[in-house]
Amino acid sequence: DVVESQEHFKSRWRSIWIMYLTMFLSSVGFSIVIMSVWPYLQKIDPTANASFLGWIIASYSIGQMVASPLFGLWSNYRPRREPLVISTAISVAANCLYAYVHVPPSHNKYYMLTARALVGFGAGNVAVVRSYIAGATSLTERTSAMANTSACQAVGFILGPVFQTCFTLIGEEGITWKFISLQLNMYTAPVLFGALLGVINIILIFAIFREHRVDDMGRQYKSINSDGEGSDVLDQNTEGSIDHVAVVALNILFFVILFVFAVFETIATPLTMDMYSWTRKEAVFYNGIILSMIGIESVIVFMVVKTLSKKTGERAILHAGLLIVLVGFFILLPWGKKLPNIQWQEIKNTTIPRTAPSEMLAPFWSLPELRLPSNHTAEPVGCPVTQSWCLNTPMIYLAQYISSDVLIGLGYPVCNVMSYTLYSKVLGPKPQGVYMGWLTASGSGARILGPVFVSQIYTHLGPRWAFSLICGVVVVSLLLLEIVYKRLIAFSVRYGRMQE
Repeated sequence: DVVESQEHFKSRWRSIWIMYLTMFLSSVGFSIVIMSVWPYLQKIDPTANASFLGWIIASYSIGQMVASPLFGLWSNYRPRREPLVISTAISVAANCLYAYVHVPPSHNKYYMLTARALVGFGAGNVAVVRSYIAGATSLTERTSAMANTSACQAVGFILGPVFQTCFTLIGEEGITWKFISLQLNMYTAPVLFGALLGVINIILIFAIFREHRVDDMGRQYKSINSDGEGSDVLDQNTEGSIDHVAVVALNILFFVILFVFAVFETIATPLTMDMYSWTRKEAVFYNGIILSMIGIESVIVFMVVKTLSKKTGERAILHAGLLIVLVGFFILLPWGKKLPNIQWQEIKNTTIPRTAPSEMLAPFWSLPELRLPSNHTAEPVGCPVTQSWCLNTPMIYLAQYISSDVLIGLGYPVCNVMSYTLYSKVLGPKPQGVYMGWLTASGSGARILGPVFVSQIYTHLGPRWAFSLICGVVVVSLLLLEIVYKRLIAFSVRYGRMQE
């Protein structure tokens, strides 16, 4: 029976809500420009190619991977307000730099790369956010708080592109203020809006955020992070060692979870273009709608899982989530006999129509409408003949693709929340900053390696190999979960201070 004053309760949860906002802004900072990076890059530096675009996209995750353990270590020994304010200020400055990357006379692409890497570096405060929430909640509050944190992150990823779309109304030219060399257009307005949100976040951290630490039963105690607020506090009981086998296992599981989702996001556009003969515009538009629906589905799952976990426990839900992800990728394996339409490379200056092999054998009255040759202005569509697997790998039907999207959109948020929640409970009352930093870093590494892995395997070997390997990775992670299942218990439960 823990007695907590109403004032302390309100202050604690106001601080947690500021952490929710910080998580939301961190994800908005990533997604608000993701749709416009390529056209803006082409505009400011014509020497940049698609390969360099990949480095710019990856630089955010690289910056976050480097910064997360550093900010986590900082938060273990100093008031968390310090790393939160500094990291947010770095993101604000990086967004302002992004708005000015058009100004230098040369090497503009490298300035953009630096700006995005610094935005990612500032987003390393995710480790501080999650470690604070883990320390400021009791075991009974933890799952719900972690689910809310992930929901805020998901909403940020959804609304970022929506903000970007709204700013397209300004147009490419926009407004120019010569006295400060600033072009306010559809490319720079989103990042300046992000910088404004960052400034508001810093103000709220100073005005509302307070240090609070409670043990697993909800009793307040003082820690190294305390900035003198609250005097009636208990000494922290940290006797006992952390189960590092469980910690390493959860890091591996979290890496796999983010790895397979990064693969899914990366492969969506090229897969649909190859399988359904969608144009670039169609693929971006339709997959944008699908990803938005998955984002909404994820937010709903985050809310439902809070209640469900109270009845079944986090370990069982994590196991079910991985099984759902496995089924989702298994469905994507090509099984039928129908081949995708082939994008043939015609001989230059000829008018030979591009047709699929099956169409070549059809009678002339059933031939499809003639398509323009590749040297015409029409965009070639279909599975490129340069990908040799296109000639012998069955197509993945649209129903398979949609079903897979729904299942992965269900399994991923479940795994995400449960892995974070279990991780924080295994760590217990120990300072969690560095550990949360390593967990965030492992997720950032997965987002870097996932796209590289799938692009190479898919291009050279095709979807059958790519998705089979992913299924294999998920099966191995399920086996790992079975091995460490009994060790994934809360620190206080492990040492007999609480009942599971």
